[in-house]
Amino acid sequence: MLGSVKSRSLLIAATASLGLVTAGAGYSAQAAPAAAPAPAAAAAATHRVLFDNSKAEQAGNADWVIGSSQPDPLGQDSTPTKETDWTGGLSSWGVALQRTGDYSLKTLPAGNTITYGGSGALDLKNFDTFVLPEPNIRLSTAEKTAVMKFVQAGGGLFLISDHDVSDRNNDGYDSPMVINDLMTSNGVDNTDPFGFSVDKLNITSGNPKAISDSSNPVLNGSFGKVTGSLIANGTTFTLKPADNPAVKGLLWRSGSSTTGTTGAFFVTSTFGSGRVAIWGDSSPIDDGTGASGDTLYDGWNDPSATNAALALNATAWLSGTGSTGGGGGGGGETCTTSGQLLANPGFESGTSGWSATSGVITSSTTKASHSGSYKAWLGGAGTAGTETLSQSVTIPAGCAATLSFWLHIDTAETGTTAYDTLKVQVLNSSGTVLGTPATYSNVNAATGYTQRTLDLSAYAGQSVTLKFTSTEGSKLQTSFVVDDTALNVG
Repeated sequence: MLGSVKSRSLLIAATASLGLVTAGAGYSAQAAPAAAPAPAAAAAATHRVLFDNSKAEQAGNADWVIGSSQPDPLGQDSTPTKETDWTGGLSSWGVALQRTGDYSLKTLPAGNTITYGGSGALDLKNFDTFVLPEPNIRLSTAEKTAVMKFVQAGGGLFLISDHDVSDRNNDGYDSPMVINDLMTSNGVDNTDPFGFSVDKLNITSGNPKAISDSSNPVLNGSFGKVTGSLIANGTTFTLKPADNPAVKGLLWRSGSSTTGTTGAFFVTSTFGSGRVAIWGDSSPIDDGTGASGDTLYDGWNDPSATNAALALNATAWLSGTGSTGGGGGGGGETCTTSGQLLANPGFESGTSGWSATSGVITSSTTKASHSGSYKAWLGGAGTAGTETLSQSVTIPAGCAATLSFWLHIDTAETGTTAYDTLKVQVLNSSGTVLGTPATYSNVNAATGYTQRTLDLSAYAGQSVTLKFTSTEGSKLQTSFVVDDTALNVG
C-alpha cells in the first residue's frame, strides 16, 4: 500500500542497549517389528499427549491408534514393554513414550468432538500436544477454532498428512484437504497462520534427508539423531515464510533445495505461543501392526530411515522439551515463570522501557495504531537511512518463549524486489547478533495490521536485547509500523 513520507529527521539517535522483540495407500506387508526404542532420559514433568481417533483414523487400510483401549491405553496393558502389548498401527509410538515414564497418553475416540476450553476430561486444555494422524473427516468450524486456540495458547500440534486422493472413508475429504482447510478456514487466523500448505501430490517412493542442524531438538533429541525418513505414497509441503517466518523445513525430498520453499517433507513452525509439526506421509509412523485384515507398512522400523527418532523427538519438542536455535524449550530445566515480559508493550507510555531512534515511538495520526494512540513507526522517510527500536530482557531458563507483535507495512515501492527491510534480531549483552528470527520488506506490504509470532525459546536462560532495525533505500518510502508487542514465556 502506498503511504505518506514521514516528515521528521533521519538523524539516528545512538542506542546504548540494542534490543529485539524477539520459531498411504500402496503398502506392502512386513515382518514383525523390532523392539520399541530405548526410553529417553527422564524429564522433570509429565507431558500430556492426546492422539485423535475422531476423524476416521481407522478407516479403510489404516489403524492410526496407539492402542485398542480408548481413551486410556493403560486399560489394555498398564506396563507395556513391547509394542504388541498395545494394539494399533501407532502402538510402537505410544509404547515408546509410555516407557519413558514422562508421558501421559490418551486417545480421543471415534464419535467425539474436538474441544478447547470445555469441562471434559479429553478437552484440549488438559493436554500439551494434540496428534492428528492422517485425519479423513473435515473438522467442523468449532473444532477448527478449538485447535487453533489451543496452539495459540501454547499447545503443540502434530499433523500427519498422506498423499493426494487418499480419502479412506469416501466422504470427499482426504488428509491434505482436511489439513489445508484447518489452516485457511478456522475463525482464528485464516491467513496461512503456520506458513505452509499441503501439496496435492502422490509421491510413490523416496528417502527425504534431514538438514544439517546440530542444535535442532527434533533432529537431535533425546530419542536419537534423525538422518532421514521415507515416502511410501505421500506428499510434501510448500513453505511460505513471508506469512510466518518461523516455518522451517527439517527434511527435504531428494532434488529439492533446502533453502527453497518446495519439496519439504517434515516441517516445523509456531503460532501464537504454540508449536506445530507436520509430516508428509503416514507410512513412517506405521509400525506394521493393526486391525486384522489391514495390510500395513513397517516404516517405524525401516532400516533406511530414522522415523522412530523423528516422531518421538518431535513429540518431545511439541510438548515443551528440547532446545534449538530455531525453537524448543530451555535445555531441560523446569520453567518456573509464566507471563508477558516486555515493559510498555503497546508504547502507550512513550519511550519508557524502550531504546529507539528519535521519533520512532509516536502518536502521529498519519499512521494508525493497532490499538491506543502510540506505536513504533520505523522507516517511511523515502530516503536512505536506518532506524532502530530495542528492549533488553532476560528470558527465564527452561521456558518456551514467543515474541508476538502486530505489524503494518505500506510502501511506494512496486514489484517483487526487497528494497527496504525490517529485521528482527536477538543480541547478547555485548551487542553481538545471536540470530535474526525474521526479515520483512516492502514486498510484504498489505492493508492493515498482521500479527507476527517468533519462537525465541532458544534464548531461554539468557539476557538478550530484542531489536527492530529498518533500512530504507534512497528513493521510495516503506513504512514498518509495530504495535502491541508481547514476549510470552511459560
